[in-house]
Amino acid sequence: MSEKRIRGDKPYYSLDYYLKETFGRKIYKLSLNAGLTCPNRDGTLGLGGCIFCSSGGSGDFGASPLLSVTEQIEAGKALIYKKLPAAVKTAPVNSEEKEASFIAYFQAYTNTYGEITYLRKTFMEALNHKDIALLSIATRPDCLGEDVLELLAECAAKKPLWVELGLQTIHEDTAEFIRRGYPLPVFEKAVKDLKAIGAEIITHMILGLPGEDSSKVMASMNYLAKLPIQGVKLQLLHVLKDTELAHIPYKAMELEEYTDLLIACIENLPDSMVVHRLTGDGPKKLLLSPLWSGNKKLVLNYIHKEMKARDSWQGKSL
Repeated sequence: MSEKRIRGDKPYYSLDYYLKETFGRKIYKLSLNAGLTCPNRDGTLGLGGCIFCSSGGSGDFGASPLLSVTEQIEAGKALIYKKLPAAVKTAPVNSEEKEASFIAYFQAYTNTYGEITYLRKTFMEALNHKDIALLSIATRPDCLGEDVLELLAECAAKKPLWVELGLQTIHEDTAEFIRRGYPLPVFEKAVKDLKAIGAEIITHMILGLPGEDSSKVMASMNYLAKLPIQGVKLQLLHVLKDTELAHIPYKAMELEEYTDLLIACIENLPDSMVVHRLTGDGPKKLLLSPLWSGNKKLVLNYIHKEMKARDSWQGKSL
């Protein structure tokens, strides 16, 4: 890898490091479900969603939308405390002294695609919870009308706000093939509008899309590197059951191939951009390929090992 400033033990600006740097402690993410849908599913733009999207709308690991936001938060906290006992140890006994240590992450479907009063009630319920330090909203850039932006500005005034935008690629031919449903200028306007209200912007990118070689992927990364966005999620394209992608000829990337491309992408990002995700893992009951992506721990260990093996990994530590 080219010489880069190292934060912590990784040659990129990791989400974990950013959260500890910003909040001074470990922050955990709670995946919530607002019970919304997507214009690419309800007939406004289409009915089947993007060709890679499961019926869960990217929220397969999230809580049940039948629960209230508060109930989802409490259920998510309980799960984290069960899986990660260290999280309990960091929580003060006196609840009045306890610092907010969770992210309310509205992940499934398009979380600004709904009636504004419902969105306000949903987001404010999360923001007003004493244990929530930050609000994160995943959405589409074409679902950010003026009323939504006004609401998001209200949210950003209360607590830190992240807005995650699914771009996936800058190439219009690919975007049309995967049925993204909007042109690139819509994304650019969304970035401008969100920056104006003080939101931090995280962009989703998929590596390995049909018809995209490494040069196309790097063109997308070079484009992102010049934008006023704060974070990026890099996602392996995996094939899930009951998606259109499962029914077309497609060969998923091998781990070694994906790792080489991923490292090249990170090398092209500015040191100030937070890398929120290095890969993706679909639900094992739905995953068709590549099967290696189902072992997340193995994949991340391999990626980090490869990063450290590169001669110039030992850059300048911050």
